[in-house]
Amino acid sequence: MAKEFPVPPVVFTPSTPTHRRHPAPGMGASPPPAFAPPRPSTSSAANPLPFMSFDVSAAAASSSSAPPLFAGPMGVGGTGASFEDEPPLLEELGINTRQIWRKTISILHPLRTADPSLHADADLSGPFLFLLSFGLFQLLAGKFHFGIVLGWVTIASLFLYLVFSMLSGGRRGDLDLYRCVSLVGYCMLPMVIFSAVSLFLPRGGGIIFGVGMVFVIWSTRVCTRLLVELASSGDDHRGLIAYACWLVYMLFSLLVIF
Repeated sequence: MAKEFPVPPVVFTPSTPTHRRHPAPGMGASPPPAFAPPRPSTSSAANPLPFMSFDVSAAAASSSSAPPLFAGPMGVGGTGASFEDEPPLLEELGINTRQIWRKTISILHPLRTADPSLHADADLSGPFLFLLSFGLFQLLAGKFHFGIVLGWVTIASLFLYLVFSMLSGGRRGDLDLYRCVSLVGYCMLPMVIFSAVSLFLPRGGGIIFGVGMVFVIWSTRVCTRLLVELASSGDDHRGLIAYACWLVYMLFSLLVIF
């Protein structure tokens, strides 16, 4: 049998709120609750946040009366040079596009000998452009040879420089390693043309070998001419220098054919 426990009744008595947003008229403001954070003391009712007080009109007047910092196009007070006086970017980088174009035209004509005076001022901008074009045409043929082309040109330049140094007995004239790299790179222009033409020739036939031999002779003739003219004692060993150049450009033609 369940036992009953007496439960006293719960009585809810209404209570008066201790904090009101708007106190009733005629009554004083009620004290803030104990948990409310202390309010900062303000100097005036119009500016409750003293740390963000600023006068917009005063700031605008002071900024308009102050002299501008950058009065000229560049620099302070207009003393700096303008952008129109700056040299072109390619000229600052040492890339002479007109000189590269003249060297290219001198090699591009197969029946006219290249002017050695143009190639006396060596650069690597034109050779890099030709090697990049050669690699792009090889990429269109399904061959990724960028690293091979750059490595072979470097080794070929060292090879021709050492061969020429041994043949001339140390009398190299104006021919140094930097100029030798420039000459080998510029004489790669016929190989670039052959790489583009080979895209339209049948593979494995006698036609591509014959066309490749024509372009190899073209590159060999131009490179030998420039090497001999830029050196002081190159006429005595023209045949050997031509043979070394022929070996170099024959390797590049085989890279195109196969």
